[in-house]
Amino acid sequence: MDAEEFRKRGKEMVDYIADYLSSIEKRRPLPDVEPGYIEELVRNEAPVEPDSWEDLMKDIEPIIMKGTTHWHNPNFHAYFPTGNSFPSNLGDMLSAALGCVGFTWASSPSCTELEVVVMNWLGKMLSLPPEFLFSPKGDGGGVILSSASEVTLTCLLAARAKFIRQIKGNNPNMQDGVIISKLISYTSDQAHSSVEKASLLGAVNMRILESDNTGAFRGDTLMKAIKADKAKGLVPFFVCATLGTTGCCAFDKLNELGPICEREGIWLHIDASYAGSSFICPEFRPLLDGVEYATSFNFSPHKWLQVNYDCSTVWVKDSRLLSKAFVVDPLFLKHEHEGFMPDYRHWHIPLGRRFRSLKIWFVLRLFGQKKLQELILKDVNLAKEFEKLVRADDRFEVTSEVTMGLVCFRFKGTNEKNEKLLKLINDDGRIHIVPATMKGTYYLRFVICAATTSIDHVVYAWNVIQEVVKNITTCDIQ
Repeated sequence: MDAEEFRKRGKEMVDYIADYLSSIEKRRPLPDVEPGYIEELVRNEAPVEPDSWEDLMKDIEPIIMKGTTHWHNPNFHAYFPTGNSFPSNLGDMLSAALGCVGFTWASSPSCTELEVVVMNWLGKMLSLPPEFLFSPKGDGGGVILSSASEVTLTCLLAARAKFIRQIKGNNPNMQDGVIISKLISYTSDQAHSSVEKASLLGAVNMRILESDNTGAFRGDTLMKAIKADKAKGLVPFFVCATLGTTGCCAFDKLNELGPICEREGIWLHIDASYAGSSFICPEFRPLLDGVEYATSFNFSPHKWLQVNYDCSTVWVKDSRLLSKAFVVDPLFLKHEHEGFMPDYRHWHIPLGRRFRSLKIWFVLRLFGQKKLQELILKDVNLAKEFEKLVRADDRFEVTSEVTMGLVCFRFKGTNEKNEKLLKLINDDGRIHIVPATMKGTYYLRFVICAATTSIDHVVYAWNVIQEVVKNITTCDIQ
């Protein structure tokens, strides 16, 4: 494919994508396929001679779309949103075309410098404390990684490296493995599973502590665990707090956890992957109060800020904590301008990195802060409307406070009733939702996901649920 054909086919692909997103509501949100379906539809080996573009495009619908879950269908209400917008897609297209690998400033100066700029833009939109931002007088700053999972692992490894250095400063003959065996980290039972996975990958112990009745991680629970572990000779070193938990969108008590971490010298990491986008709205910024106690803070623009996956942002008060953990400095990566701008390869696990800041830049410039705020508030208001519908039906109950775009609800009765109801809803296929549990209670999660979701889609979803409930016999749900 030469440049002229690319120009032609690129326009065709843009038309296809625009048509797809414009008509996505006509598709079933969740595909109706069985595992292994593609193997039956494609040849056993790659073609020896090239296929034509026309033949390739003929296979998109019957092979790819047949098994695609349509996250941007306004009748998709599962998990959390995954951002998508035409400006973001265009920025990502340019990033893919440039194809640079921005591991140092010299490897692509614009890749590094735009990232510095947009991370400061975002940090100011969130009203982060100044020490988290890039400045000539400070050591803070931010970096874009792939996901909150990668961020948590990166921060945990950096905290581990910090404590190894710290302990070896007083005990130079102590082996790293012995030190690691004494380290202990903490999170709550409502934290994302990636937090526990980070501890497994980091080979450190983690205590998963019980949340309160609202799903929040409290200071007294943390303090009791720290005292108990210190008495055993363990070294508390890392706490992951969540603002907007996956299960019920609970908010951990930063103003309780923060002072404890500060007093004990513990690295406090805040995971606000979903809810963090809302903090650009003055109405929701108070939910971030206490961030000043954190060592690191993360949210994912690829969830609720119209930026497509992958794009998860993290800020640290002291970037040297990252670079001291990850620096490996071969000669071929050195350059004469070191120290003037970040060499981001020192800030995380991978060497290579994409030009992710382009799509954020496109989104911030072509939406503007005001429009992004309006879209977030629109989704929250739609969730409130769904909450009203649930509360108006005395057969159902809302199980958690509705703060963001998530409504947790259930059919009054046993967990088994609700498991049956969920299966019938998803088998029906007109909408898609997923469940969660807290303290042994099984419930359904209804999330405003697609940017195009309107009140009509909310009412439609509730009507689908009502129809399904009518079709359940008394025998079925008892």
